[in-house]
Amino acid sequence: MEMSTQDYLKKTLLDTQERVRDFMHFSENMDSEHLRKYFHAYAESEAKHAQKIKSFIEDLS
Repeated sequence: MEMSTQDYLKKTLLDTQERVRDFMHFSENMDSEHLRKYFHAYAESEAKHAQKIKSFIEDLS
C-alpha cells in the first residue's frame, strides 16, 4: 500500500511527539543539571518541529 504525503506527515508527527515525551522524561530523571537542561531544551526543539508538521497536515486538509 502506498502512503500519501499526509500519511507520512501524520507518522512523522506521532514519532516527533513521542520524542518530545521521551526527552521530557529524560530531563526529569537526570542527576546532572546540565543534562536536565539539555534534554529539556531538546524536547522544546522537537515540540517546535511537531507544531510545524501539524501545520503542514492542517494545510493539506
